Amino acid sequence: MARILVTGGAGFIGGYVCELLLARGHQVLVLDNESTGTKTNVPSEAVYRVGDVRDSGALDGAFAFGGGLDAVYHIAGQASIRLSYSDPAADLGVNTMGTVNVLQACIKYRVPRLLFASSMTVYGAEPPAPTPETTDTKPISYYAITKLAAEHYVMATALRPDLDFDLRVTAFRMFNVYGPRQSLTNAYQGVFAIFVGNVLRGEPITIYSDGEQSRDFVHVRDVARAWGDALDAQDSVGQVINIGTGVPTSVNTLADTVLAAFGHTRESYPVQYRPAHAGDMRVSRADIQRAANLLNWKPMIPVTEGMTETIAWAKGQFAP
Repeated sequence: MARILVTGGAGFIGGYVCELLLARGHQVLVLDNESTGTKTNVPSEAVYRVGDVRDSGALDGAFAFGGGLDAVYHIAGQASIRLSYSDPAADLGVNTMGTVNVLQACIKYRVPRLLFASSMTVYGAEPPAPTPETTDTKPISYYAITKLAAEHYVMATALRPDLDFDLRVTAFRMFNVYGPRQSLTNAYQGVFAIFVGNVLRGEPITIYSDGEQSRDFVHVRDVARAWGDALDAQDSVGQVINIGTGVPTSVNTLADTVLAAFGHTRESYPVQYRPAHAGDMRVSRADIQRAANLLNWKPMIPVTEGMTETIAWAKGQFAP
């Protein structure tokens, strides 16, 4: 049994990670500033503290949990490309400086294991498809820059020659995570959940660009399983690992899937096309061989099955 701090544990992904860790017998402490997360995502068995990774005092309190931590799952972050442009200083402060603060706390409290939430956006606009982790990183958005910088800080810290203990790190470059409990009202995250929320409220669907850009949708329970499996996977130490499915879905196909679930088509429901957002990727398709080799991991939930489940959940949220 390990004592594990999950930053961002009140968020969509973090909540599922906490559930899995608890189910495997670990003790879990959650630190979250509730900027996008909510206490309802935190399992009752977890210890929950409201706090920000930019606050060294909040981190000190969390890192002293249970007499010391065995691992940190650093998932907290600002996850919107659009918001990274409107407030780049905040984006940098949370994603990069927040990660530096977590790393400094790991050193101060001699925490031997850190897993970090990176992003597939670090690959740039049109990487090869499927995209292996060896692909050159060419971030084109402020958000991607801050995540890549944080990833480099994580890897460089583990290699510091002045450390007198072994800090074992792993970074996950997550692709488009979806599933039940994803926000249906946050217009800055999760295109699948955005489309579902649009239709539930009777709002038009807005597609940026021509809709033929691809996304690699991976179910949140599959993502959580990768995070759990990596804890004691020695082969994953010092590695960046893609977490996706390797199955691309165009945004037009996504819209068709959502509309069909509600008895609509693009011809019968208002769908509007707008120019692409700055920093948007054209191609998104993970090469997941490294996850298979290092973690013996593969996605178990097909996209069609997972989206059907998520839409059914979403309909339940809007039931009269």
